[in-house]
Amino acid sequence: MKKITVCLAEGFEEVEALSVIDLLRRAGHDVVMVSMKDDLMVSGAHGIPVKADQFYRAVNFDEIDMIVLPGGMPGTTNLEDHEELKALLQKFNEEKKMIGAICAAPMILGHLNLLKGKKAVCYPGMEKELLGADVKKKSVVVDGNIITSRGVGTALEFALTIVKCLDGKDKAEKLAKDIVYKK
Repeated sequence: MKKITVCLAEGFEEVEALSVIDLLRRAGHDVVMVSMKDDLMVSGAHGIPVKADQFYRAVNFDEIDMIVLPGGMPGTTNLEDHEELKALLQKFNEEKKMIGAICAAPMILGHLNLLKGKKAVCYPGMEKELLGADVKKKSVVVDGNIITSRGVGTALEFALTIVKCLDGKDKAEKLAKDIVYKK
């Protein structure tokens, strides 16, 4: 079991966050929904309020194995405005800890130069923000410790890819079968 945080900033994309949270919990991981603001209630990009488990400042990130960044607007820009998170992402990358980002959120990694020389994807039209990346046209890309994906329509594949990276192909395939996922 891995300990994973999903960072929820005001305006996050609900499907991208909740699909990942749901599937990783089904896979047996300890997933903590982290509020990036001073309120546990965080509203998504489409007005759906979600109650986070913890405040960002209360998390001991030394115990965390992976950070996941959902996209959405203005969720992505709100994540990028969080200086402590950006420093943490750089630390995670240096330590080769897992980082996942979907939709617009990979641009944060691009702006931090964490994608230089790596394969990556993002929401169509934002590719120029993936500074130094070898941009692909796939739904999900894994390159080392970083997993990126394109958007809401790829959220289940993104979550299943994370499960595959953490737990192996067999567990990911069983989970895909259990949820009747068809690619």
